[in-house]
Amino acid sequence: MTTSGPGIFFDGVTSARHDVTVELSTDTLLVRSVDGRTLADWPYDRIEELSAPQGLLRIGRRGGITLARLEVIEPNLAAAIDDRSVPIDRSGTAARRDRRKVVFWTIAATVSLVLMAIFGVPELATRLAPYVPLGAERRLGAAVDAQIRSLLDDKKAGARFECGNADAEKSARIAFEKLAGELVIAADLPIPIRITVLRKSEANAITLPGGIVYVFQGLIDKSETPDELAGVIAHEFGHVAHRDGTRHVLAHAGTALLFGMLLGDFVGGGAVLIAARTVLQSSYSRDVEATADSYAVNLMEKAEGNGRALGTILDRIAGGSHPIPKVLLDHPETKDRIAAINGMARPAPAKPMLNNTQWAQLKRICSG
Repeated sequence: MTTSGPGIFFDGVTSARHDVTVELSTDTLLVRSVDGRTLADWPYDRIEELSAPQGLLRIGRRGGITLARLEVIEPNLAAAIDDRSVPIDRSGTAARRDRRKVVFWTIAATVSLVLMAIFGVPELATRLAPYVPLGAERRLGAAVDAQIRSLLDDKKAGARFECGNADAEKSARIAFEKLAGELVIAADLPIPIRITVLRKSEANAITLPGGIVYVFQGLIDKSETPDELAGVIAHEFGHVAHRDGTRHVLAHAGTALLFGMLLGDFVGGGAVLIAARTVLQSSYSRDVEATADSYAVNLMEKAEGNGRALGTILDRIAGGSHPIPKVLLDHPETKDRIAAINGMARPAPAKPMLNNTQWAQLKRICSG
């Protein structure tokens, strides 16, 4: 079994690319620079696989203090990492085990529904969602994401639809990753978060199953402080933590998507398209949104941010002349919601989550 080989390392602090040597010890994966310095030392059980093109293994450390990542192309080395790290499942062993779990719990829930004759598909989805394995949720999210992107990108901008990739936007992306990274670390969720800024003018953010979060350019434009933007992102993290996206999609896409989950096929038929339209056109219940607000306040304060900032930006958005975005739909009355947020939050800290220079850079993330 291969125990070392080449890789490409990004430290998560700068955009620089480092050619490195990857060494697989008994308990950890070591990343060494060309001069022999150790750049990363990741326990196998803390490694997570990140989205990557076919033939490329891209990994990071779950809960790391930076958004560092490692890319491995050499197939034997990638297979060796897969063999040592349980969270990475390129061979499909865990996926098959996950499907068996879903089958078991689905059968149990279905029998219960037949015997009791009082539950429908939405109730089944509510009961099933907590038992959906995280790997299955991530595959569901990836399938829904493919449809969401095509629906959102109405101008067919392609790769340019994502902000932060142009040369002129790199410093802004670093500032955005710093802000988002502090929330990711504070949340310490069991599922990796993938957060992306899109060139959409609405002051909005949406969450998909599997830890996928989209922030629209309009929300950044509308935010006057980094803590206001962070507050909305923290609210979306609340939906991830409570698996609201998975529950919502299963409830509205119906039995076709449930059977797709059993078979491991999330892309067949029209169920995924229905699920994608559900994400864009439907809203969570008031109780679900109020719970996400509470989570956001706690997360912001854990990250040493301003827990009241969420209420501040919601007040500004609701008071504007533009159509109210989905982040406000089906919520309690806005004034009551803001009062609840302020009642939970402590006084604002003296220092914002980004300094003035970093915030000015972040505001230009869609300028390229």
